[in-house]
Amino acid sequence: MSGPDPTRAGFDEYVAARMPALVRTAYLLTGSHQDAEDLVQVALVKAVPHWKKIADHPEPYVRKILAREAVNRWRTRRWREVHTDQVPETAVDEPVDDRVALRRALAALPPRQRAVIVLRYYEDLTEAETARALGISVGTVKSQARDALARLRTEGLATVSA
Repeated sequence: MSGPDPTRAGFDEYVAARMPALVRTAYLLTGSHQDAEDLVQVALVKAVPHWKKIADHPEPYVRKILAREAVNRWRTRRWREVHTDQVPETAVDEPVDDRVALRRALAALPPRQRAVIVLRYYEDLTEAETARALGISVGTVKSQARDALARLRTEGLATVSA
């Protein structure tokens, strides 16, 4: 009989400490609470086999999984979109708080642009860290951020500069 697994304890501590932040990041990437929770679960399941290697500094690895899975999920789900010729009813002249406006603006961005914006400006990663997390070049991070910020500016929502 063996004692408690220190690797398991470290993973459990990480999850307990970082779960709210991981879900917030995933929510910004997906725009849905259910999808965010699912995305975090997938990321953590994928991180477990590598935990011994990443235990000292797991955040970049887990963030990379979150961002990549969010983009991959969008790719596999987009064929399921249903088009209609009827416009849904929308509320008129109702005040929208900044958080709701931000969520709507992020949801309107393509997945890779959304991931770049979330990692660069919400998670405060450098361009190089964002590129590593997404598996893209620094130049691609710059162009995706530029394009996303331009799009957000047209909506009157971007207050950060690239």
